[in-house]
Amino acid sequence: MASVRNLKKDINYVLGDIIEAVYIHEMTTTGKPTAQTDALIDEAITSFDGLITKLNQKNVENKKAHFRQINKDLEAAANQLVEKINAL
Repeated sequence: MASVRNLKKDINYVLGDIIEAVYIHEMTTTGKPTAQTDALIDEAITSFDGLITKLNQKNVENKKAHFRQINKDLEAAANQLVEKINAL
């Protein structure tokens, strides 16, 4: 099982890289934010907040399964956001 610290870092790095990819897309296409890119950034921030909230829950019966589920949720959210970026 990964430590909580490493899981927090993974969440931060993955979603941070996705936001950075949106900014790069903005710079290479229009040079300014659009409604679609703003929505993607907001969705990434919302996903980050939700995952960190789940990670900080204290009343969990099986911590190992809980952290494994958070890791799966991170992967699913990241894949979904990357697909949306690719569709731009």
